[in-house]
Amino acid sequence: MLRYMARRGLQTVPVIFMISVLVFGMLHLLPGDPVLALIGDAVVSAETIEQLRQAYGLNDPLPVQYWRFASKAVQGDFGRSIRTRVPVIESIVTMMPATIELALAGLGIAVVLGTILGVTAALRQNTWVDSVSMVVALVGVSMPNFWLGLVLIIVFAFNLRWFPSIGRGTPAHLVLPAIALGVRAAATIARLTRSSMLEVLRQEYILTARAKGLSERVVVYRHALKNALVPVVTVIGLQFGGMLGGAVVIETVFSRQGVGQLAVAAIQSHDFPLVQGTVLLSALMYLTVNLIVDGAYALIDPRIRYS
Repeated sequence: MLRYMARRGLQTVPVIFMISVLVFGMLHLLPGDPVLALIGDAVVSAETIEQLRQAYGLNDPLPVQYWRFASKAVQGDFGRSIRTRVPVIESIVTMMPATIELALAGLGIAVVLGTILGVTAALRQNTWVDSVSMVVALVGVSMPNFWLGLVLIIVFAFNLRWFPSIGRGTPAHLVLPAIALGVRAAATIARLTRSSMLEVLRQEYILTARAKGLSERVVVYRHALKNALVPVVTVIGLQFGGMLGGAVVIETVFSRQGVGQLAVAAIQSHDFPLVQGTVLLSALMYLTVNLIVDGAYALIDPRIRYS
């Protein structure tokens, strides 16, 4: 298994390389100049602008700029923000806990809600409970998370005043953003859990367990659910990676500090080093989650072995 995990880890290297090239290329295709964005409305001579471009290395050929960025990035140095002059890695590390906190809270809501809906629908197949559960899941998949976030703010923050609408600080500030981020993933998990449970419940070993006189609770939760979760774990890992990316929108809607809000501000100010650093580290976290999910298969199902 360790050899398999090491090989999978090496396979992430070309993926990270391609992401870095794409991000670097797209940033330089965007209209605008980082130096002009930095200056703003200040009156500055053309000579000063040219000196700033030279100081930031923006006059160098694109291959030279990319090589300078990539050679430092592999050492953990993503440069300094053009706007704040703070090291990029320091800015990201400062904001990353807030984004991970939001993603984990959203994932927790998604897993609990999705698993309950999926298992309930499978055990009550072709009943009104099954129909209602799947309708709820369909609505959840169809709703954009930013729209759901705005609805939650209007209902629970402005009208009922149960939770704060913006910011970060107390557990109450986390409730609405986590729900807005987790509902869509919960719907996906619910639908997959239902189909996986229905498939497992038809297996012969489930019939054998029931024939032995085991209680329905033991059959469902000890035998069926554990095996049904194997494909669900893959989706959970992918959903967590998606939540790290989706946090960009949710953090903006709820004016919540995090890597997403940091990336949006960097894009608006054409802060190339900061955008590249946030995207690459987010991609690396996404790939790491997928790697952990692969390793978790053997823990969930002992029949799985890696050669």
